[in-house]
Amino acid sequence: MADNTINAKQDEIIGQFSMLDGDMEMMIGYLIELGEKLPEMPESLKTEDNIVKGCQSKVWLTADENEGKLHFQADSNTAITKGLVSLLVSILNNGRIDDVLNADLYFVHKIGMNRFIGTQRSNGFLSMIKQIKMYALAYKTKLENEA
Repeated sequence: MADNTINAKQDEIIGQFSMLDGDMEMMIGYLIELGEKLPEMPESLKTEDNIVKGCQSKVWLTADENEGKLHFQADSNTAITKGLVSLLVSILNNGRIDDVLNADLYFVHKIGMNRFIGTQRSNGFLSMIKQIKMYALAYKTKLENEA
């Protein structure tokens, strides 16, 4: 039920992309634009430890937990990849730990992302999702151990 927030954010993104009528150039342009709106990540967080493994580009990703909700910060050294990670951050940011862990990221298929990002970036994108879920699992375990 609380997962509706994540789904509502996904539906909003699907709506935004559907207005582009599947125009690849416009979709990539929009993705880059989304990346430009990603909040600035402090240089101090752009460390080797925060690099997402499995991405061709450099992607930094961190997570903090506050009152059972996760807050993500991310950046990338390439515009398209920064756009991809910004989609995930915008959807999952401030999500409850269990909601993030169990999130079905259906927007990927609905906007036809695989058509315009290619295999390499798809693999990197899956690595970003995996990293986000690993953070969620780590915080869930930590909170359960503290209880």
